[in-house]
Amino acid sequence: MESIISDSYAVHFNENAFNSLNAHLAKKAYSIIFILVDENTHELCLPQFMAEINGDYQFEIIEIESGEVNKNIETCVGVWEALSELGADRKSILLNLGGGVLTDLGGFVASTFKRGIDFINVPTTLLSMVDASVGGKTGVDLGSLKNQIGVINQPIMVLVIPDFLNTLDNRQVRSGFAEMLKHGLIQDKLYWEALKHAESLEDMKKHILSSIKIKNNVVLQDPTEQNIRKILNYGHTLGHAIESYFLENDSKETLLHGEAIAIGMILEGYLSNKLTNLPFATLEDIKTTFLSKYEKVEFLEEDFENILKLMKYDKKNSHGKVNFVLLKEIGNPVFDIEIPVELFAKAFAYYKV
Repeated sequence: MESIISDSYAVHFNENAFNSLNAHLAKKAYSIIFILVDENTHELCLPQFMAEINGDYQFEIIEIESGEVNKNIETCVGVWEALSELGADRKSILLNLGGGVLTDLGGFVASTFKRGIDFINVPTTLLSMVDASVGGKTGVDLGSLKNQIGVINQPIMVLVIPDFLNTLDNRQVRSGFAEMLKHGLIQDKLYWEALKHAESLEDMKKHILSSIKIKNNVVLQDPTEQNIRKILNYGHTLGHAIESYFLENDSKETLLHGEAIAIGMILEGYLSNKLTNLPFATLEDIKTTFLSKYEKVEFLEEDFENILKLMKYDKKNSHGKVNFVLLKEIGNPVFDIEIPVELFAKAFAYYKV
């Protein structure tokens, strides 16, 4: 695959990824190369990754626990302390080998340790390949509230090795695929139509480059999310609130990011039909597509009320207003749309039917 050039870094694929990494490490002569992993990538990805690195360097491996529940400042403190104890200085580098939780957290740790050290993201899940590792967003959750603490800071490069996806279970793959479907909805109807027919992991691998290009093109227009970049949050205003609620509620099975965002895209599709004239047939197509790929989740009335309360913490909000990204049609999104409160119950009712 061809490399994708962003504003200050490149996304490299497969053999070119390792060639670029080796050339960079040889050129920079870092004092210590730190590799951040979780228990899964330590076992399943690190040996293959290390086998591709050429040169005699000092390596230190730091392991954190996997899962959104560990994407918090306490985990960051643990990594900062490990870096200090292992002798990290401003000439060290952190390689983040893992999914979106790990690359988000690792990027934030690197951006703040000694006021900033270099980092490289090596995403190992479909979600992190097409979404979390591109665009420079780093950060952690505040309790159950998604991505409340963080900075926008670019990695040195992103290395995408699709073979790492062979280590994932189907649920994790589907979680990442939701973000790819979102890319079609906000930018390209033909891409949406093509993705609807992707069933296997091999089918999805073929579209990774296209999804990264779509996200990168949007980010290049608006690196700090002042306007057009907000469209990447389609499905996320309600989706993040749903994800946070299921994460903090012991009586609920925790939803993966893509599973919650898939629900959010149906709900915000309904709002689009009511407020921005998204055709009803298109809304039905969106709902049918997502429900064919993601199991329907049951919502109780008290769930609905608590989810709405969590929306006030969404990062796109300003001046006390909850702002949404909606669709006029597939490939034509609009942002900063306020929603009449009475429509939320109707959106959940539409999802439940």
